[in-house]
Amino acid sequence: MKRIERVELPSPSAGTRRELVFHRYGGPGAAPKAYIQASLHADETPAMLVAHHLVRALDAADGAGQILGEIVVLPAANPIGLDQEVAGSHLGRHDLASGANFNRHWPDLTQDAARLLEARLGPDERANERMVRAALAEAACALEARGALGHLKRAIVERAADAAIVLDLHCDAEAVLYFYLSRAIEDWRAGEDLLRHTGARLALLTEDPGGGSFDDTMSATWRKLAERFGAQIPIPRGCLAATLEYRGQSDVRDEEARADAENLVRFLAGRGVLSGGADAPQARGRAIALEAVDIVRAPHAGILVMARALGAMVASGETIAELVDPGDPEAPRTKLSSRTAGMLFSHARDRLVRPGAAIAKVAGTEPLPGRAGYLLDD
Repeated sequence: MKRIERVELPSPSAGTRRELVFHRYGGPGAAPKAYIQASLHADETPAMLVAHHLVRALDAADGAGQILGEIVVLPAANPIGLDQEVAGSHLGRHDLASGANFNRHWPDLTQDAARLLEARLGPDERANERMVRAALAEAACALEARGALGHLKRAIVERAADAAIVLDLHCDAEAVLYFYLSRAIEDWRAGEDLLRHTGARLALLTEDPGGGSFDDTMSATWRKLAERFGAQIPIPRGCLAATLEYRGQSDVRDEEARADAENLVRFLAGRGVLSGGADAPQARGRAIALEAVDIVRAPHAGILVMARALGAMVASGETIAELVDPGDPEAPRTKLSSRTAGMLFSHARDRLVRPGAAIAKVAGTEPLPGRAGYLLDD
């Protein structure tokens, strides 16, 4: 039976209130558990529309008795960011109070969970998995929180920490459908069904992109616990976590979002969270290491004119965009190209760019020199 859970956040000022609204399906503790949220970056409207249609589909599945596991959906994950408007422009990616990116520096439960698990784990992997989930849930409930953003993060982590599946729905500026998966390239087939069911063009894989994003933090805890306790104590990779980028910020279309939600339902059914699982279709896309993605940046300010379309396969050194100097019509245009051959899968939405701005991303096949450490683009 579905229930709605409302969690009030600390008020930013007298006379105002904000809350998180969780849609919960299945019995507490039923397995497998899936946690899904949308628009942690609050200006990513396509993600919220997908979540809207997902909730409607899950309501129907609940009415038909098809919920086998536990599902938690947070259709609007960031009321703080939704409230941020400056001079008529919505700014939902960073917290205006602190300047922090909403999807960075999420709480790492590894150390607290490890203390709870010390001397309790043994040779039985399934028993260890159950104990790890319980320890993560307990550690999440003990998190300290300061301010509205701290309370938002704690409320979310409390409901996601013990999940087997964590899906964080976002969108890019202008992009094809793709996702980040917290896995090494050698282990990517753990999420192959997500690539097949969603119809994504790319799965970008890395074990540690830096920055402490939500999905990576949820997945990495299991890897870190396995490393800490060693090979004699088997601990599985108990959380498949991904950030799904539902195209670009302007791609807000009911028909498309409804199809995306139905694809997620089929993925959940295939994972045993819902009944009625079916074979996944052939994958439209491919998996690559995030280190093989070239982020093309503007060397100076100017008007960005794209020369190639989204989804195009481009050659290394090929012109994909040009920068125009609006103050000098006679000035030669600056040609921008990628260091790698591959798919142009994302580019900037704002076409008046500043020096150093990321203007495009191209997915190659081999890791690029210098692509190590912090791999994300803020």
